[in-house]
Amino acid sequence: MSLEQLWALHVEVSTILSARILEQKSELERRLAIVSGSADIAGDAGLARSASQAKPRRKYPKVSPQYRNPETFETWSGRGKRPRWLVRAIASGQDMDDFRIKDPD
Repeated sequence: MSLEQLWALHVEVSTILSARILEQKSELERRLAIVSGSADIAGDAGLARSASQAKPRRKYPKVSPQYRNPETFETWSGRGKRPRWLVRAIASGQDMDDFRIKDPD
């Protein structure tokens, strides 16, 4: 086969594969919609929940810092994972109350 014939074959195979991939994707999305109990099975519009349809995130109140690193003045509110500086200080034998801010205002 010549180079032109091989390239034409490549283009033809790529086109066929792309069409089959799209067919399989739409079939899988249809099955997923059925399994997830979605009411809109007809089209792709209702299959995935877009960001505009998602529930808005709840607003959390501001939390004042409860702990302060005396060396770098980094603060931590006491929520979430402990900061590395506090973990290192506790591991070295210091007490967590040593870093507590007396007046958080």
